[in-house]
Amino acid sequence: MFKKKILSALLITFPLVFISCKNESIPKPSSYLRLDYPIAEYSHFENDCQYTFDINSNAIITEKGDCNFEIAYPQMKATIYITYKPVKNNINLLLRDVQILTYKHVIKADDIIAQPYINPTHRMFGMFYQVNGNAATNTQFYITDSTKNFVAGSVYFYAKPNFDSIMPALSYIKNDVQNLMESLRWKK
Repeated sequence: MFKKKILSALLITFPLVFISCKNESIPKPSSYLRLDYPIAEYSHFENDCQYTFDINSNAIITEKGDCNFEIAYPQMKATIYITYKPVKNNINLLLRDVQILTYKHVIKADDIIAQPYINPTHRMFGMFYQVNGNAATNTQFYITDSTKNFVAGSVYFYAKPNFDSIMPALSYIKNDVQNLMESLRWKK
């Protein structure tokens, strides 16, 4: 009887040993998505509007009438929307509208960083807003000469707002927006 138990145990154990002795699978390490964007090269954009600016050569600009523009980044599924408004004793209303649009995102934003932009030599006064968090637009700005011209802009991605996922593209476009602000000039 003892021999039967040993033999039964061996008959059960022996096949299990061979079945379980396959190559051990090792999990692959986590990988990260690598997004390489081309180095930004800027060209001067000018038309019949009251202002000019530099634009990334990799972007596609479309005029939407009344000196409003869309600057598209198809590779990143993003667009910068630029709106022009003449100032006619309504500067406070224009400023309030931009600030309301920016601070509507406070519900989803982790924080909003406002960076003033002042270039008195060229009569450029503005604000650059960086909205951190899962907001619909993470970058907004405005520039004005406070007497005649007002330009506002915002960046939108065609994806569900996920700050971590869009961060590489957002950083790239943020640099373009800052370059646009610094290169914007009023026509005389």
